[in-house]
Amino acid sequence: MLEARDLAGRRGHARLFTGVSFAVAPGEALVVAGPNGTGKTTLLRMLAGLAQPEAGEIRWRGQPVRTFAAALRQSVAYSGHATALKDDLSTEENLVSLVSLAGVPVTPGEAHEAISAVSLSRQRNLPARVLSAGQRRRVGLARLRLLKRPLWILDEPTTALDAAGIDFVAGMMREQLSRGGIVVAATHQPLDFGAARVSRLALGG
Repeated sequence: MLEARDLAGRRGHARLFTGVSFAVAPGEALVVAGPNGTGKTTLLRMLAGLAQPEAGEIRWRGQPVRTFAAALRQSVAYSGHATALKDDLSTEENLVSLVSLAGVPVTPGEAHEAISAVSLSRQRNLPARVLSAGQRRRVGLARLRLLKRPLWILDEPTTALDAAGIDFVAGMMREQLSRGGIVVAATHQPLDFGAARVSRLALGG
């Protein structure tokens, strides 16, 4: 269970939101919506343990967690706006590096399978600098497949993806939920979560 209790968030001198509370159980998704500037990214970074709430409490598996707490970090796969690829590394080298930074060992076979699953086999050995924005986003999707974390926190995961890519993201989310994982996603794109229970949180009214 991921819970938020009376969270408040601020950017600089601006109060973004206050009194945000919710609970998301295994196998459920939470979609965060709202206009730009209402604090969607700030909220997601709090839930991922990357930013400190101005007020309130976040609980994971029944226990309150602090910012940068290992108990939360080891359970979270966070995907932000930036793809964090190094232009001089190949697609596969970037993927292995990203997964290794999360402390997860990956074999060449596993990396190749994940790259194939996101339709990047032809780009496997190309430097990241030649990848399109959508292809760079797909490397991040391959990373999600390899991390196998119970809690996914995704900030606009469909950015730069075509219709086929959006359908693929939705399919990955359904798989995550079917195995008892949790998905929290900020997105303006309608996504098919199948039969999973989906809650919606609107920031900024």
